[in-house]
Amino acid sequence: MATRTKKTKSPTVVPSEAPAAAHDTRPPAKLLAFMRQGWKEKAKKLPPKVKGHENFLARRNAVSARFPGEVVIVPTGHEKVRANDTNYRFRPGSDFYYLTGNVEADCVLVLEPVGKGHKHVLFVEPNPGRSDDTFYLDRNKGELWVGPRLGVPESQARFGMDACRGLSELPEYLASLRGATARPFRLLRGFSESVEARLPAQRERDQELGTFLSEMRLLKDALEIRELQGAIDSTKRGFEDVIERLAQGESEREVEGVFNLRARVEGNDVGYGTIAASGANACILHWTRNDAKLKAGDLLLLDAGVERDTLYTADITRTLPISGKFSKEQKEIYELVLEAQDAAFAAVKPRNDFMEPNRVAMVVLAKGLERLGILDSAEEALADENQFYKRYSLHNVSHMLGLDVHDCAQARAESYKFGKLQAGMVLTVEPGLYFQLDDLTVPAKYRGIGVRIEDDVVVTARGCKVLSADIPRTTKEVEAWMASIWKQRKARPKKA
Repeated sequence: MATRTKKTKSPTVVPSEAPAAAHDTRPPAKLLAFMRQGWKEKAKKLPPKVKGHENFLARRNAVSARFPGEVVIVPTGHEKVRANDTNYRFRPGSDFYYLTGNVEADCVLVLEPVGKGHKHVLFVEPNPGRSDDTFYLDRNKGELWVGPRLGVPESQARFGMDACRGLSELPEYLASLRGATARPFRLLRGFSESVEARLPAQRERDQELGTFLSEMRLLKDALEIRELQGAIDSTKRGFEDVIERLAQGESEREVEGVFNLRARVEGNDVGYGTIAASGANACILHWTRNDAKLKAGDLLLLDAGVERDTLYTADITRTLPISGKFSKEQKEIYELVLEAQDAAFAAVKPRNDFMEPNRVAMVVLAKGLERLGILDSAEEALADENQFYKRYSLHNVSHMLGLDVHDCAQARAESYKFGKLQAGMVLTVEPGLYFQLDDLTVPAKYRGIGVRIEDDVVVTARGCKVLSADIPRTTKEVEAWMASIWKQRKARPKKA
């Protein structure tokens, strides 16, 4: 039943330029004046340069050399609305980060032609401290709401730029690229509608910039390899957290939560939605609902990766027996997938086609499916006009890996999918077999089994190095790994 409330007089308020939520009340002038007073002066000290600043500079210089005499504009993007007035946690645009090392929202990198090269200019959100009311009133950028921004001189020092300017100066700068004062420019599109709206459309020219940046990222430098290795090492610890929880866990959602905790403790986040697929859910490639109960005797297909604070992500899959032991049928399928992965590893070497690891893995899988009585003829199934094996395998075994889980997405097909492997490329190797519960072409004993084994490798001068080699992979290794973790858990003293 509704109750009557006594009407009260609304507080006196004054207009303010700062944004406010619909349910906020405007503060009175005396409160605003009071909020500006009595703050301790902060020591003015410039921050150290970002880790790897030489690498970021070298990358910007490579872009400068590719587009001489042209203005190059690379926005990082903005926070995105999750629901109503709440936003997702911001994640910088990968290309912007690749060129700067900056993780703040809204920023824009501009390479401005000067002589034979470019001046590196970064547009950033200023940090006025307590000198204006936004620190208190602005829910999106105010220091008391979301923490301080780095600021203009601080960003110039931190990221080694030739110059930094406030974001309020950006519209005027972009206007200078139009009309009578127009200069040729390239814009990385898809990250800032406000920037794009101020510049004329030039689809092909701008696509060339996106393609060039993606193809730059095909080859990883030593710093990137170290960051990827760190992400993989954290991911292993996340898998071990999950295994420990499996001894008492009840749901896929628990698996997701346990792994994601490790990702937030040791990194920025997960690199993609964690796939915690148990039982027949493992036959759904991108199962991220993670809402099923775990059942003894089933397999758990865990496809997950920690994204470092430097935004490089791992991408690992292990298929684990929930009870700690593979059944005979599960083991048969697992070891066939493992055989295919070993063949693919051997095909990862410089000058091989990018698709060669996939081709050799599919031959192994098709022949194995023939042995199991699922395919009548591997030779027939592998024929280009048939490709029957794809009913059970569904996906290729590799994609590039780096700042994005599916890295270098704008690279040309001739440089990526139909190109040659080169030393410094980092890619996944992830064959899988998936037998749907209702697939009558599969013997009943195998239906509902889904197995994927995924590792991350870097192409070397003569072959490849498996960066995730420290994560147990064979059936014996996986069973021993799980048993060891459960033994350690039992031996741990119980907390009072």
